[in-house]
Amino acid sequence: MDDGHLLRYARHILLDELGIEGQERLLASRVLIVGAGGLGSPAAYYLAAAGVGQLVLADDDDVELSNLQRQILHTTARVGWPKAESGKLALAELNPGVKVQARVQRLLGLDLDDAVAGVDIVLDCCDNFATRHAVNRACVKHRKPLVSGAAIRFAGQVSVFDMRSDDAPCYHCLFPEADEAEELSCATTGVLGPLVGIIGSMQAAEAIKILTGMGESLAGRLLCLDALTMQWNNVRFRRDPQCPVCSHRG
Repeated sequence: MDDGHLLRYARHILLDELGIEGQERLLASRVLIVGAGGLGSPAAYYLAAAGVGQLVLADDDDVELSNLQRQILHTTARVGWPKAESGKLALAELNPGVKVQARVQRLLGLDLDDAVAGVDIVLDCCDNFATRHAVNRACVKHRKPLVSGAAIRFAGQVSVFDMRSDDAPCYHCLFPEADEAEELSCATTGVLGPLVGIIGSMQAAEAIKILTGMGESLAGRLLCLDALTMQWNNVRFRRDPQCPVCSHRG
């Protein structure tokens, strides 16, 4: 760690629980962020600001004007750009020491498998169940921690599924994959802009804790926020021993 690092990350280094050793772990880490929209924007910004060495930003969408109410990685001047490329530029301006790989694609199949295998932790910042379950399966396969967030209208939620532990539940244990599941979208139901900032920032905080070994993660707990009343609900859950995705572990 050079003098520039010591100055840039001084406020992290002052934390006894993190210190120089924790900051060095962040600098050596590699994180996959699936989705560069409302949740991915604050998550990516805070991870880049924290000095995570390499970020892989995956998204197949382009920036639209209606995104700018909440997707703070992007600007009016970059409407029409691929979100992954727009995000890469924003993060480079914030912290040029972080290496950002922009993947302008919806990660599927072998591409998703390779992407998850090559990182230390995955952040699910996407907006559809199919991708969430695909990402979960890849994290189970490669035993990678998964930090999952979601937000719609005034409701947000965040949890951690730490596949490094044999008894940890996976995303499917909590939200079983089902054809009849109702899928809401911001385009049709709306979302409060700052809500995704709250949830995405929490995803970044959980990732930093896991990467540095600080504190206690949200593994086995689902935090739910009602932004209209600003009340949190803490729901505990366990691994499903019959889960078709993760029951083979241990």
